[in-house]
Amino acid sequence: MKLNALAIATLIALGTTSASHAADQGSGTITFTGSIIEAPCSVSHENSDQTVDLGQVSNVSLANGGKSQPRQFNIMLENCALTTKKTVTTTFTGPAGNSDRVGIAGTAKGASIAIVDGTYNLIKLGTPSVAQALQDGNNNLSFAAYLQGDKDEDDKDLPIVPGEFQAVVNFGLNYL
Repeated sequence: MKLNALAIATLIALGTTSASHAADQGSGTITFTGSIIEAPCSVSHENSDQTVDLGQVSNVSLANGGKSQPRQFNIMLENCALTTKKTVTTTFTGPAGNSDRVGIAGTAKGASIAIVDGTYNLIKLGTPSVAQALQDGNNNLSFAAYLQGDKDEDDKDLPIVPGEFQAVVNFGLNYL
């Protein structure tokens, strides 16, 4: 009888040890976030928050209102079910810069960011883009951005100050 009690106690101790080892092999928390929107399309999670790297731009290329190379970016729309609303406009909002462009923050000065549509027409900050036709299923809204040298009220070049810059812009979609 004592042997059985000892065997049971040993098995319980070994089982507890195995369970504690299994619990220490890694753990964590997963948080799921999102939102339900009233719209005919979903914005792809890959494009709802993105970074567009405009690169290292020479101050010389921005002189006299010069421009950097445009960098493409897209807003992907998924699972569009178009019953009545078949077009969409995009409005970009953010810090105001020179000539309806996006203002930059940081140590760099004398330039601002232009956002253009797929045909390279400037989209003025706070103004809806030209409506783009949609189709059922997935859609790709194409845009580009570039840095441009600024001018003052008298159309004189502002000095280009080298340094780091950034700008945060929000976008809103309006289905028509």
